[in-house]
Amino acid sequence: MRDPYSVLGVAKTASEKEIKSAFRKLAKSYHPDANSSDPKAAARFNEANQAYEILGDKDKRAQYDRGEIDGEGKPKFQGFSGGGNPFGAGGSPFGGGAGRGGFDFRGPRGGPADAAPESMFSDFFEQAFGGRRAGPQPGAGGGFAGARSAASKGEDLKATLKVRLEDVISDEKVEAVFPSGKRLAIALPAGVEDGQVIRLKGQGQPSPFDGGPAGDALVTIVFVPHARFRVEGRDLLVDAPVPLREAVLGGKVTVETLDGRIALSIPPWTNSGKTFRLKGKGLTKKGGARGDILVSTRIMLPEEDRDLEAFLRERAEREPAAG
Repeated sequence: MRDPYSVLGVAKTASEKEIKSAFRKLAKSYHPDANSSDPKAAARFNEANQAYEILGDKDKRAQYDRGEIDGEGKPKFQGFSGGGNPFGAGGSPFGGGAGRGGFDFRGPRGGPADAAPESMFSDFFEQAFGGRRAGPQPGAGGGFAGARSAASKGEDLKATLKVRLEDVISDEKVEAVFPSGKRLAIALPAGVEDGQVIRLKGQGQPSPFDGGPAGDALVTIVFVPHARFRVEGRDLLVDAPVPLREAVLGGKVTVETLDGRIALSIPPWTNSGKTFRLKGKGLTKKGGARGDILVSTRIMLPEEDRDLEAFLRERAEREPAAG
């Protein structure tokens, strides 16, 4: 994984707004629906998602900047700081003793080497790396214990979940299917965005070691293009046909929303392109509120209305031609 800042094309001093804007541009450019025949685009799309998962999270970004996690969000093994031999001129942390390295490999109470328990080495390394061994440390992130925990974690699972705009406003769960065949029913969070990655802790592959933590499930959300609506932030844009009679005299027209039909009042002498706002009928926002639907009118002429045609011809004959 490359440096997340380089992936998004932003400086390390970039603001949250700049990072979010850069991610949206990349997600739009390399969206799977717009580049179905370009495998490289899909890779760039996933790379941008991974980068935004780090930099779009305040805590993870701070951890990355401190060098505690890598570009995939995995803990880094810190090791020894500085160069040279950390154990001094003797080249051994164990001091003088039997054996070539200065350490006599014996088990407890002077027993044979093969009787030495694993904890014997864990104790030393945890002390040498700054770890603490006062019993099990759930979630320990530093020293040898943290590195060992990271190494024992199961692999993450990844899937792309295509959702309808109707799913975004619904309380119903949607099902994500992973390449392994695993299926997970998930609830979309309020304010979920196109291209957002949802992390499901502990839903990945089991750890290869007994007692180790399972990996996570990473679900990339992709909005399915809608037949009527265009998405603009949390608002929806839609065109509404208005018959000529209602445009001139006023009246009501039916508008389809994600929640059902609404009768929209049209005032007299409404021109094409006039926009009406239906409040609270758009996509969900963080916190539970919803955006709006912006309805743009499109005046529709009647089909072969002979009376209207005759009226307009008569009026045209009475009035001088323009210009």
